[in-house]
Amino acid sequence: MTDTTSGTVMEQLSTVEPAIVIGAGAAGLAVAQALMKAGVATAILEKESRLAEPWRRRHVQLHLNTHRDLSALPGLVYPKGTPAFPHRDVVIRHMSDFHEANRLPVEFGVSVEAIVSGGDHWIVRTSAGTRLARHVVVATGRDREPYTPQWKGMQAFAGRIIHSADFGDAQAYAGKKVLVVGAGNSGFDALNHLAGIDTAAVWLSARNGPALLPKRVGKIAVHRLSPFMARLPLRLADAVMAVTQRLVFGDLTKFGMPPAPSGGASRLTSDYTAIAADDGAVNAIKSGKITVVPMVREFTAEGVILANGSQIDPDIVIAATGYRTGLERMVGNLGVLDAKGVPLFNGSDADPKLPGLWFTGMRPSIRGCFANAAILGKAIAGRIAGSLSGAPG
Repeated sequence: MTDTTSGTVMEQLSTVEPAIVIGAGAAGLAVAQALMKAGVATAILEKESRLAEPWRRRHVQLHLNTHRDLSALPGLVYPKGTPAFPHRDVVIRHMSDFHEANRLPVEFGVSVEAIVSGGDHWIVRTSAGTRLARHVVVATGRDREPYTPQWKGMQAFAGRIIHSADFGDAQAYAGKKVLVVGAGNSGFDALNHLAGIDTAAVWLSARNGPALLPKRVGKIAVHRLSPFMARLPLRLADAVMAVTQRLVFGDLTKFGMPPAPSGGASRLTSDYTAIAADDGAVNAIKSGKITVVPMVREFTAEGVILANGSQIDPDIVIAATGYRTGLERMVGNLGVLDAKGVPLFNGSDADPKLPGLWFTGMRPSIRGCFANAAILGKAIAGRIAGSLSGAPG
């Protein structure tokens, strides 16, 4: 794996570091801690100027959909009295506490521009210069760049079009007519908040029905069952989710919701669709406060034309249409990304033709991102430590 186009004298003379982790989110922090515990000297490069910046940019009402007991970084628990589903600010504090407690060497304000092969190591080109490393772990996140489709006529639309990442304060939608496009995790997050606001109208345009679970059944937080669900075969996990969804919510196709194309667990692995959590949206759909409508066909100056030819006139359109990894520039020349820019391997899986290149946090998980970060981080660290010590990987 020789990079024939690179190789300045400075690069050839630079020290080859054992491991570099790119990204200081939950996945990056977890794998870095695991590497250091395994005795692997590790550098962490973070493009932002402070920790948890993506969390700070999310709307102020944001709470985790995952239970606090399954949303903690390794070796650190949330403070006593933390709600079952921690608020955004509590998560930020938790990540900061983990960083400080483990003395993780995060280098802030360093963005990685490209990763190329240097033969028996990797060349990491950054905004602060070139680094060489035996192992590189990319932990920049699967939701790095908000994705909004380029609908026909959207430039002519007189209203606002925003991505769900920019949802903001729910009270800002009071008195407004709002269209949410997408019935996935971020779509239902927006709908859960809009359900409690005195809006003029709320529509949901969904291409597919959601894999949807309630946050609670009675007093039981459903996510606490996720470790059990994760151990089930896909078909059985799909069936358990489908039965739970039907028992709790009934037949949502009666309210215009399209059927789901496949089971919730299967969609996690096939198209990386995260499971949505209901916290009031379904009741709002059943009561008529939220109206389910067909897919968006195009925009006009007057409004939005739907797939069935009908038209609605929202003031604000929220594109809950997912994210992209934005990894094309960094690793696009290595042949490790699929058509949507998602790495072809994740966690302790790797391409034997590209030894020393790892990805973590690039897939949704039934367990949730924090629990999965700990599992993948430990597995990757074990592989790296073993290879550096000469043990079988």
